[in-house]
Amino acid sequence: MSIVALMAFLLKQVALLVAGAFVLLTVSPVQEINFRQDSIFNRLFLILFFGFLGILGTYGGNEIFNSFANLRAMAVITAGLFGGPVVGLGAGLVAGGHRFLIDPWGFSALGCALATITEGFLAGWLQRHLKDRAMDWSVAFFLTIIGETMHMGMVLLLSRPFDDALALVRVIMLPMLIGNSLGTVLFVHILNSIKGLRERKASDHTQKIFEIANSTVSHLRSGLNGDSAQALARIILEKLPVAAVSVTNANTVIGHAGEGADHHLPGEPFVTKATFRVIKTGEPIFLKDPHLIGCSDPHCPFTSAIIVPLKKNDTIVGTLKFYGSAHLELNSVLFELAKGLTDLFSIQLELQDIQVKDRLLAHAEIRHLQAQINPHFLFNSLNTIASFCRTAPDRARDLILDLSLYMRKNLDSSRGFIRLSDELDQINSYLAIEKARFGERIQVKLDIEDGCEKWPIPSLIIQPLVENAVKHGLKERAGAGIVGLKIFQNHNQLHITVYDDGVGIPDNILVSLLEKRQIESHHEGIGLRNSNLRLEHIYGPEHGMQISTTPNKGTHISFSIPNRQELLPKAS
Repeated sequence: MSIVALMAFLLKQVALLVAGAFVLLTVSPVQEINFRQDSIFNRLFLILFFGFLGILGTYGGNEIFNSFANLRAMAVITAGLFGGPVVGLGAGLVAGGHRFLIDPWGFSALGCALATITEGFLAGWLQRHLKDRAMDWSVAFFLTIIGETMHMGMVLLLSRPFDDALALVRVIMLPMLIGNSLGTVLFVHILNSIKGLRERKASDHTQKIFEIANSTVSHLRSGLNGDSAQALARIILEKLPVAAVSVTNANTVIGHAGEGADHHLPGEPFVTKATFRVIKTGEPIFLKDPHLIGCSDPHCPFTSAIIVPLKKNDTIVGTLKFYGSAHLELNSVLFELAKGLTDLFSIQLELQDIQVKDRLLAHAEIRHLQAQINPHFLFNSLNTIASFCRTAPDRARDLILDLSLYMRKNLDSSRGFIRLSDELDQINSYLAIEKARFGERIQVKLDIEDGCEKWPIPSLIIQPLVENAVKHGLKERAGAGIVGLKIFQNHNQLHITVYDDGVGIPDNILVSLLEKRQIESHHEGIGLRNSNLRLEHIYGPEHGMQISTTPNKGTHISFSIPNRQELLPKAS
């Protein structure tokens, strides 16, 4: 066979081998290898995979002068560049060993076998030094040229008679150099393309997981219940190609969206046996046979199911289930995605416990605040009322009603969230008593926009600021002063400003007021700091207080509260 004919034949075989490799690399079982070389199993697979391609490269060649013009190098060099020294050497041993065994007495058998093993090892050695750069087409091309040139040299060195070896090399050298180098470049390109595609898919799946987690986080704040489970199922169904989504607790279905809603009913016990197994073992399962799902309804549309456990503090509290049907089949990608989602949901459920504890702590802080405020204020108020009993009994009676309203609201304030109107009633009662104590020294300005009265706010969040303005701003001022409150709504935010024209806040105290540390004395600003910490805890740091103060000109404290009607207590 002429050199030109041999080259044409080898190029044709290159195309067939590359096409076959591409098909093998895209079928589902091979995809599960996931391009990792970090385990013995994966390395063994890669050795056998590329070794098998090397064997095909031998059989896909052409017999010339009792030897073979072959394409082994394109497989073993790719193995080394992709998998490193172990994979390269292993693939070389498989393909080179096969070449020796099929013709152990052939005059070029030893040289060809050793050359194949050496090419695989050298490619792996280069990968160890170049890392990811080893999978560059130019590296693959020039390494194959060098490797196959060495191959020809080893044939000449080890094959006898020498004249036969020289005649063989003259015919096969150019076709094998071109065929193997082109094949290696194509192999590397295919692997890079498949790896890039998988990485893009993984990125898309990660993005999808975070989109779902972001959409469901507000629902899981209340824990795993009927409302949150139904919202969870609905959101996932909208974002993923599944036939249905179910959420269960440890005993019953608590949320279901999609097909099968006629018998997978929230509030009803499980109808699939597989769910009991996941609850018991804690292991996620992927069922591809409708009989394995174990649904008792004969008309159930589901042909496959993915069931993963929902955990809270290492305890299984329920399951998340994806269902597939004849129109929407499940796959391994959705299985991995489900496992990722359940990990995030489990973290959110654990955070819900922390939030409950934080709310209890916040209520305890309010009680502590009340304990600081009430004795002083009550003592001073009773003294004021006593002074009016003889001179202005009607005024004393009104003040007693104001004090009664103030104390009742104050005792009630630890219940969590109240309407702005309730807080304003308490503020008005407090200011009425203080005006009775200090007379015209205190002027009050209230500017409340209509329509704000029903806005939900944390209890005891504004009144301490008004009290601070009176006690620390106006009492030390010479002459009359103003304490004011301005409230308006804009872009679904309630904007609140408490101000006075008193003595201002000294710099050393201002610096410490908003520090996140335990308050050691009442004079450190317990009311302001407590209010600010609760605002940031409930709504985030962006809703913390902004303080502007000028010596002998006054202080402005501003903050905003978003509209969260669901936080108000239900009417009984």
